[in-house]
Amino acid sequence: MYRLESELKMRGFSPETIKSYMNYNKKFLDTINKDPRSVTQNDIKEYLGGMISKKYSARTVSLVRSALIFYYREVLGKNIKIKAPKIPFTLPSVLQIDEVRALINSAKDPKHKLLIKLLYSSGLRLSEIQKITTNDFELKEKIGWVRKGKGQKDRMIILSDDLISDLKTILETHEGFLFPGRFEGKPVSKRYIQKVVKDCASAAKIKKDVHVHTLRHSFATHLLENGTDIRKIQALLGHSNLNTTQVYTHLSNQELKKIKSPLDLL
Repeated sequence: MYRLESELKMRGFSPETIKSYMNYNKKFLDTINKDPRSVTQNDIKEYLGGMISKKYSARTVSLVRSALIFYYREVLGKNIKIKAPKIPFTLPSVLQIDEVRALINSAKDPKHKLLIKLLYSSGLRLSEIQKITTNDFELKEKIGWVRKGKGQKDRMIILSDDLISDLKTILETHEGFLFPGRFEGKPVSKRYIQKVVKDCASAAKIKKDVHVHTLRHSFATHLLENGTDIRKIQALLGHSNLNTTQVYTHLSNQELKKIKSPLDLL
């Protein structure tokens, strides 16, 4: 397993991906109780088939497949060929503008309000907002930076005028993680961030299943609906492939379908 960790680090995988790949492979070996060198393609197929039988989602099975194939094909040099399970296409949940407003207003703690505003106004991922620091903002330029985000890439994020004064106060009095955790030098936990969003959604009486990524989806969809070019949205989201961003055109089309023809208004 040491070779797997070394190879992942050499290829620039994120710490989160490395941790996931290591855990998936360890669990696999613990289950089949075999030496990695004696693992066969059928062992992997049967393991993934067992996950499907246990009703694991296609997305989870696909992630485990990627982790196992990387180790046995890329690291150990085995000829492993297993097709990825088909992941059903589902449109992500998106909040309406009035729901976003209610979500922000429901946050009574100023830090919680800042957290939700920043998630929605910049389209940050959970791991990105967790690790963002006071040094990652250029308030005069109204921008911020995600350092070594997904794919180990830096990217620029936009900042709302509404956030500038709040951030300025924090940056003048605090240095380090924007949302520090209980232990010195550590950021707030992902679980805590998720809980803040969930609690605020509940307080705002939003019936949708709201999580951190819902705000990222809403950020992209609302930009598209306001006429922002999709390639600019792709850059702001940090998508390497435009096809990933194209899902938001489907969401916008869903909204267009709700518009009544002017003929029906006569």
